[in-house]
Amino acid sequence: MNDLAPLRTSEGRALLDLVRDTAPADELAVATRLRREHPAELVSAALGQARLRQRAAAKFGAEDAERMFFTPNGVEQSTRASVAGYRAERMKALGVTSVADLCCGIGGDAIALARAGIRVLAVDRDPVTAQAARANAEVLGLSALIEVREADVTEVDTAGYDAVFVDPARRGGRGRIFDPEAYSPPLSWAVGAALAAPRAALKIAPGVPHEAIPAEAEAEWISDGGDVKEAVLWFGTAPGAVRATLLPGPRTLLGAGLPDPDVRPVGRYLYEPDGAVVRAHLVADVARDLDGGLIDETIAYVTADTLRPTPYATAYEITDRLPFNVKKLKALLRERGVGILTVKKRGSAVEPEELRRKVLPKGHGPNAATVFLTRVAGAPTMLVGAPAGPAVTAGGAS
Repeated sequence: MNDLAPLRTSEGRALLDLVRDTAPADELAVATRLRREHPAELVSAALGQARLRQRAAAKFGAEDAERMFFTPNGVEQSTRASVAGYRAERMKALGVTSVADLCCGIGGDAIALARAGIRVLAVDRDPVTAQAARANAEVLGLSALIEVREADVTEVDTAGYDAVFVDPARRGGRGRIFDPEAYSPPLSWAVGAALAAPRAALKIAPGVPHEAIPAEAEAEWISDGGDVKEAVLWFGTAPGAVRATLLPGPRTLLGAGLPDPDVRPVGRYLYEPDGAVVRAHLVADVARDLDGGLIDETIAYVTADTLRPTPYATAYEITDRLPFNVKKLKALLRERGVGILTVKKRGSAVEPEELRRKVLPKGHGPNAATVFLTRVAGAPTMLVGAPAGPAVTAGGAS
């Protein structure tokens, strides 16, 4: 159904309540029963919407997701609520009171902005997506702050708004789009729109090449719970600045423009920087604070002889260093009574699950270990250890 209106009628809302917790395996039986009393197309739409709401709960929380309306692309591409909330609070701290949200999708960012007290013009050219954004503003009680407009964003006049937020589509018929100029609209257009506004934020893929970042922009990489979610180009803030922000928190590491750290022998501790730190090329800043160095000039693992608290990396105490050798690792794990094995890799072509099956087909005891498949000074190496403690967990308390 390419129209959400029937789902918002009394019959549609009743059906959505009935199918809310339907498991995938039960959909056929539920659909067969409901079609005796309701139009088949409406039943299918309600079941499809229930599936989307179940998927969206991970991003929006169950309480909001159960009331909101989604499209398949909207669930896939919308901003996680925690990230949108952080960005909205930053906008508010910058003094922004009104935002033109271009390519608003189903309204995830508009909702966060409105909840921060910011007036929003939310624009999307897809009719069903715009319907979903408008419905979401209404069901969440935010219609007074969110105006939804179905239009081509390139034709919208953003004059009179304190800031512009652009979230170009980064998926096409063949999946993810990696070329920023193939975004819809292209990154160059979005940058032009940003430069014309007092302040702006452009949401882009976290894998964007640093050389593609305009000189006028501040670049921020954001992770949530250790997973990198997005990069944002800010305009009207601090041109040339680079930062990594970790959620929950937020905790923000502002780059100091340091040279690459020196390579040094593996010490007692290995630090795994958060993905946002790695993407932002701020490993040197973490290494400086830890009085550490790299294990290899091409690998983003920091080594040090002392344990220091940092929210920007997870620390492991290293007990063994081995050249890559499956038989030796299997013997070591048996000797240590390891029954729980975590395998991590950077700079190795070996698949962690494949190695785990080979070296630990069955547990040898109650102990746990972590194996890092990596390179040390250019040589394939296995480092064996265990987490050094919660005080140095990335994104956690320090």
